Amino acid sequence: MYFVVFATDKPGMAQARAEARPTHREYLRQHDHPVRVRVGGPTFNASAEQMNGTMLVIEADEIKQVHEYLKGDPYQAAGIFESIEVRPWSWGLGLPEE
Repeated sequence: MYFVVFATDKPGMAQARAEARPTHREYLRQHDHPVRVRVGGPTFNASAEQMNGTMLVIEADEIKQVHEYLKGDPYQAAGIFESIEVRPWSWGLGLPEE
């Protein structure tokens, strides 16, 4: 099953985001957990000039695993996110490579 994660940064977190970004990116690529990040990247403000959040597509058996996985994200540990929304999702176009 797939889930889309929309995480929005708190205002004024650009420096904290930049500092945590290398470990965040490394975390997303690890495979020692029961979920797999299939697609991901930063979101930006309306002018596309500054990162303001994160979007991930995660494959997992259940939503609980996604929430547990997100607790270990270095961005979460750094207190960057103001909100995190996880939605079940059906991959309908551009199926992922196996």
